[in-house]
Amino acid sequence: MKRDALVKIYDELVANCPDIDRKGKTMPYTSANGYMFSLINKDDELGIRLSKEDTVEFDNAFGAKPFKSHGATMREYVLIPESLLKDLDTLENYLQKGFKYVMSLPPK
Repeated sequence: MKRDALVKIYDELVANCPDIDRKGKTMPYTSANGYMFSLINKDDELGIRLSKEDTVEFDNAFGAKPFKSHGATMREYVLIPESLLKDLDTLENYLQKGFKYVMSLPPK
C-alpha cells in the first residue's frame, strides 16, 4: 500500500479514538504513559504493540508476523496485514488494546 493511503487510514483510525493522539510528522505514531504503541515504519507498514494475550488472539485471527522498524524487530509489536487495513472497526479494537496495554505498564 502506498504511504499516503496508509497514513490516511491511520489518521482516520486514530481520529476514531478520542483518548489517543497521533504524533510524528514523517513517522506517524501513537504513545501513552511514555510508551509508543503504534507506528508506521519506513517500509509503509503499520505495527501495533499488544500484550502477550492480545498477541495470541491476534495471531489466531490473522497470523501475527513480527514488525520491524529501521531493521530491528520491535518486541511486542504485530505487523498489521494489508487486508486488515480495510476493517477499521477491528483495527480500532486492536489499537485500543495497545493503548490499554501501555497504560497498564509503569509510567516512564
